[in-house]
Amino acid sequence: MAQLGLQEATVLVAKSLALAGASEQMASSTAQALVRAEAQGMASHGLSRVPQYATHLRNGRANGRAIATVAKRKGAAVLVDAQQGLAFPACALAVATAIEVAREFGVCFVGVCNSHHAGVIVDHLRPAAAAGMVGMGFANSPAAMPVAGGKHAIFGTNPIAAVFPRKAAEPLMIDLSLSEVARGKLMVAAKEGKPIPLGWALDADGQPTTDPKAGLEGSMLPLGSINSPKGSMLALMVELMVTAVIGAQFGFEASSFFVDAGNAPRIGQAFIVIDPGALSGQDVYYERMETVIAEMLSDDGVRLAGARRLALERKAAVSGISIPDALKAQLEALAAA
Repeated sequence: MAQLGLQEATVLVAKSLALAGASEQMASSTAQALVRAEAQGMASHGLSRVPQYATHLRNGRANGRAIATVAKRKGAAVLVDAQQGLAFPACALAVATAIEVAREFGVCFVGVCNSHHAGVIVDHLRPAAAAGMVGMGFANSPAAMPVAGGKHAIFGTNPIAAVFPRKAAEPLMIDLSLSEVARGKLMVAAKEGKPIPLGWALDADGQPTTDPKAGLEGSMLPLGSINSPKGSMLALMVELMVTAVIGAQFGFEASSFFVDAGNAPRIGQAFIVIDPGALSGQDVYYERMETVIAEMLSDDGVRLAGARRLALERKAAVSGISIPDALKAQLEALAAA
């Protein structure tokens, strides 16, 4: 394994993306997000994504010169157009706008259309928590899961996330895929030549598999029991929230992220930011938060949502991150192209 400091990794990733065609702003914001994900132990959303993003920039699946803009606004409803660029600048604009609008109206819904893979959704919401606001996030992705009772993939893994600020402590950070695991975990396992557990994915014939490559060619299993429709119905809710509501492309209309050739995915993200001061009031909100947290922690072994990833991030700020030697060599080749 190769060891990299966070700043060293950020510069390496930004240079790789810039040489692939990303603007300085896009390369910088994307690099910061991917390195932060790696620092949190989220390798499936970290530096392993750089070669994929670079290929998409080079072959036109992502527009490296895109400038995200606010395309439409009506009251507390806002639409941001990512212009088919990498998602991170557009999501940053969306959440910053949502915070500003929520200060005025108490709440804001921002949709991001014509977008790309958005990484760790809860990380986009951290500025909302820093502003003392609650944030929620949703995203769709290229089709990877069938609807309950169906055979072909229609929905993406469609992550959902939420952040809840605390008065004198780190926020609660909730982030989960609506498949049993994120599809990126299969990508990492395939690159490392490792098997996956049964219950994660099906092969192209609809059979359970422990082969991550077969799972990438097949479909993901929804969250929860294989016979339960709950996971796929939640995925449907997210799919409609970020497509029908804001005008993004359905997951089954977008080519897989895991192939080089294909269309610009033009998928969507959505963020809701709420000012608790407009409802219960800040004092009541923080008191209620600490009451439930104290009740949760009264049982030994309880870990607060987001605590592990934040602890890993703090550790990485001092000791850096470890990535496979082959990935480091790949990134260095991209940065020297």
